[in-house]
Amino acid sequence: MHAASRLDFEPPRPREGTLRAYGLALLIHGLLLAALTWGVSWRRSDTSVAVEAELWSAVPQEAAPKPVEPEPQPQPAPPPPPPPPKVEQQQPNEAEIALARERERKAREQAEQEKREKERLERERQERERKLAEEKRKKELEAKRKEQEEARLREQLRKDNLKRMAGLAGATGAPTATGTAQRSAGPSANYAARIRARIKPNIVFPDELSTNPSAEVKVRTSPDGTIVGRELIKPSGVPGWDEAVLKAIDKTEVLPRNEDGVVPSPMTIIFRPKD
Repeated sequence: MHAASRLDFEPPRPREGTLRAYGLALLIHGLLLAALTWGVSWRRSDTSVAVEAELWSAVPQEAAPKPVEPEPQPQPAPPPPPPPPKVEQQQPNEAEIALARERERKAREQAEQEKREKERLERERQERERKLAEEKRKKELEAKRKEQEEARLREQLRKDNLKRMAGLAGATGAPTATGTAQRSAGPSANYAARIRARIKPNIVFPDELSTNPSAEVKVRTSPDGTIVGRELIKPSGVPGWDEAVLKAIDKTEVLPRNEDGVVPSPMTIIFRPKD
């Protein structure tokens, strides 16, 4: 092995083609830069260039045939629906027929029974209404009869009172008589005494009179004897005595009945202080 020379460690010398390669590279880069600049400026301009091109095939070729659409195939008809299942109709036997007839008979009987029940209830309702109307009519007739009877009694009492008043207008009794009839044949002396005994205790007159003045008072009563009115028809001339008589009649309130059970009304009664 020999020793390495100094030239082995030195860099290689440049070859003659290296400078030419560098020059070509710079030229290509300059051309590339110019092309880019021209391309940018061409894009900014509004110049339209029409380009036509014709293409020629090196080998003549025939066009493929136009695709033909296949004709639609007829669809198969849908299968018919299956027939409904046959239901076997079972003929009713004699027992079922008899049972159905029995049901119909019971239904008719029930309907007839309900109809009869409705008719019965309607008859009862009409009968109740008829009885109520009859009772109402009887009550109205009874009230009318009572009203007519009371009117007849009032009219009879009025006539009796008119007769009594006509008889009293021409009374011929003694000055000391206490009765109210024209003659002694009228109301009994006992009845006159009873009236006097009923009213006299209620007369309050303490004054002493030298004379015996008479005050005539008409008294009206109801059928039961209740005093319903009094009127001084002939004053006695002594107002104190007349006032005492009227107050006594008001205080008495009820007069006794006559022997026949009737209280004459109206009655003219004469009151004297010394009787």
